[in-house]
Amino acid sequence: MKASSADPLRLRWLFFSLLTLLVTPLLADGDLSAHKREAGLPGTGAERLRALADDGRWEVREVLASNRRAPTDLLERLAADPDQRVRIAVATNLSTSQAVHMRLAQDADPQVRSVVARFEYLPVPVLMLLADDPLADIRLEVARSLNADEALLRKVMQDPDPTVSQTAEQALQAIMAR
Repeated sequence: MKASSADPLRLRWLFFSLLTLLVTPLLADGDLSAHKREAGLPGTGAERLRALADDGRWEVREVLASNRRAPTDLLERLAADPDQRVRIAVATNLSTSQAVHMRLAQDADPQVRSVVARFEYLPVPVLMLLADDPLADIRLEVARSLNADEALLRKVMQDPDPTVSQTAEQALQAIMAR
């Protein structure tokens, strides 16, 4: 069989098509990495952070939600993000306001509420709200909180779940023994 003159062109086209298929995901990942890096930098300006909050990739928004220099209004917005990983990142951000924590303490997703309940810097008013959570596991986290004060623990001691009420009682005894 004799090769036609179109064979080298066809081979070149095939080579570049395959190369494009292989390189495109790498370039997209580079863009993802750059956006994540930018979203996490404390020196990134507020307007750029707002633009990054519109990124369709949850990974970028998650890093942004963890940025302690993110503006308050941006954290409020990210607290309503459709992806739970972003909302969890907001919950554990030290710059998140009490009002946003209150909102996250009422999140429809129990995993988000659980992370809020376990956050070690959570203010007592948010713990008080979580003390009425429908899930005993979350109320148990409230009883275990190092931020729980006497009034909160007395409230949680009335919990219908014996594990929750006993944990609150033990925590209160530890506070009174100090």
